[in-house]
Amino acid sequence: MTVELHTALVARFEDRWDIGADADGFRMVPRRRTLAGRRRSCPSPAQLLDGLRRALAGVGLRVGDALLPQRWNRDTDLTISAVQALDPWLKDRSPFVWREGFLAQPVVRFTGSRAVDGRLEDGYLTSFANVSYVQRVGSADDHVRLLDGWLSALSAIGIHAGRLTIHGSLRAWQRPPVSGITLFIDCDGRGLGDAVLLWNTTDRRFMATDIGSGLERLRWLLGARTWSEAAFGDLGSRHDLALLDATRTAVLLIMAGIKPGPRGVGSALRSVAQDIDTTIAATGLGRIVREHHRYWNCLGLSGTPWPHTATRLEAEVLRRTRPSSGYPLRQVA
Repeated sequence: MTVELHTALVARFEDRWDIGADADGFRMVPRRRTLAGRRRSCPSPAQLLDGLRRALAGVGLRVGDALLPQRWNRDTDLTISAVQALDPWLKDRSPFVWREGFLAQPVVRFTGSRAVDGRLEDGYLTSFANVSYVQRVGSADDHVRLLDGWLSALSAIGIHAGRLTIHGSLRAWQRPPVSGITLFIDCDGRGLGDAVLLWNTTDRRFMATDIGSGLERLRWLLGARTWSEAAFGDLGSRHDLALLDATRTAVLLIMAGIKPGPRGVGSALRSVAQDIDTTIAATGLGRIVREHHRYWNCLGLSGTPWPHTATRLEAEVLRRTRPSSGYPLRQVA
């Protein structure tokens, strides 16, 4: 598959990009480099999603599929990537998929890179919008055609190809039952996303594309002053990122109908609730929850109304202050 992918990339891009490959890796750089232009404001999440959908549809790619459920209950308790939509095809060699095309999928991952003090590093969140194009393909040529369409969509929303670098290794990795080749996409030296050609390890006829990024990363590269503001908008300049990350993840899980508990998906909700200061919860999380609820609504997620979501989250956080007798603790200065 290495040779097929390299040949397809060269055939598609060599007239516009400088392409190099050796034993140590692969690298593509556009011949015409551009710098990020000044923007008066950062596009809203809704504006970015609308722009991506229109651009992808304009080059004939599929958009409009429904979201995956947040409860996955297969290899993982929660949905962690849009490409899980292709599990029946890639993993089971079944002739169908759960979803296909462009997805703006809410996901939860507890694997984000953290600093020594435990804080999430810039570019990482526990829950975020995984914007991806996932589709069954028949060849490396099909995969590269979809990559070209994705780059056109990025250009349409303001991330022009001249700012990008595509790099990685053309050596295949194996995580049975799936194998693949991953190339990373950087913008202005920052990680933007990746393009992954995937296939079933035992039967390469079951092949697929997963090309994507994070909605929050797109906003970061399109003019947001800080990572916190890219991820959380105006809230990012008013509250600690750790609080916003925990509350947004909790809101997503509650909207998905998940209840706190000691095991499975319930333990995920209980874990993030423990990261929320009880003092803040006692004074009310309404405004923060309302903004998070609006964000997930923008992606197409429905669920409990925000006032009920806030009440449930506050109750779970404040559960830690209640003694077993059921009487509230008296706080002494």
